[in-house]
Amino acid sequence: MAPAQAPMAPKALIRTVLNPAARIAPGAAGRAAYQLFVHPLRRSRVRPSEAEVHRRAVTERLTVNGKPVVGYRWGSGERPVLLLHGWRSRASRYAPLVPRLQELGLSAVSFDAPGHGDSGGRTTGVPEFRELALRLQERYGPFEAVVAHSLGVCAAFGALADGLRAGRLAAVAGVSRVGFFPAAFCAGLGLNAEVEGALRARIERELFGGDAGGWERYDAARRAAEVDLPVLVVHDEDDDVVPLGQAHRLRRAYGERLDLVVTRGLGHRRIIAEPTVVDRVAGFLAAGLEVAAG
Repeated sequence: MAPAQAPMAPKALIRTVLNPAARIAPGAAGRAAYQLFVHPLRRSRVRPSEAEVHRRAVTERLTVNGKPVVGYRWGSGERPVLLLHGWRSRASRYAPLVPRLQELGLSAVSFDAPGHGDSGGRTTGVPEFRELALRLQERYGPFEAVVAHSLGVCAAFGALADGLRAGRLAAVAGVSRVGFFPAAFCAGLGLNAEVEGALRARIERELFGGDAGGWERYDAARRAAEVDLPVLVVHDEDDDVVPLGQAHRLRRAYGERLDLVVTRGLGHRRIIAEPTVVDRVAGFLAAGLEVAAG
């Protein structure tokens, strides 16, 4: 379930085939668009700067929809913080944050989603992120906080509205609603409204189990009353994947419960490891510990 990141096949070829096909055979066009939509194009590797922290993780095995998933834990598991990565990313991207969490006496818990990092499978979507988050809660109990990036933000809000328990949420470069993804995907490839409609129908069938209400279930702004906790949103004004408007949409929905920090020049991916952003997230989580202690 990707933002507007184009497949390796030429965009012109994709839209030349799918746009007219959607008028003649919308089901087939939706199926083809869906296959492009749910397949990460490549797996991110552990970067050299992440290698030491990545090696220190205790790994564990999870399964979602028959797909083997690698989970990670840094620390004993006590006072856990859940880390959710984004599309075409992996848990190791949080390497700069993990030591900061441990300094605060917290454990970091994460996973590589199916089709990502070291996990199996070739496809995934927001519902699987949500399911894995709830599985980790069964193992570790309520979370001190959740930290999420990009697509993981959408999954975090959905999971929190559906029973995930956490004291705080830090959302970096996040998407406020799952409906953003098919619209951005089709816009990025120049696909027309017919293809987008067929893709949305396929998503409802395959990802939401035929439930059209899935769009609202993963719309953080619509479920603000169900996510009653302090929220930090960090978003870059130069983000070319998820527009800053997604952050402002959250700000309007959550009001004074949400603190919005707008950065400049960090884009969509570099922001998660930027030292000033790591400092801001760590400070936000530390403030929550002080409140709990008081």
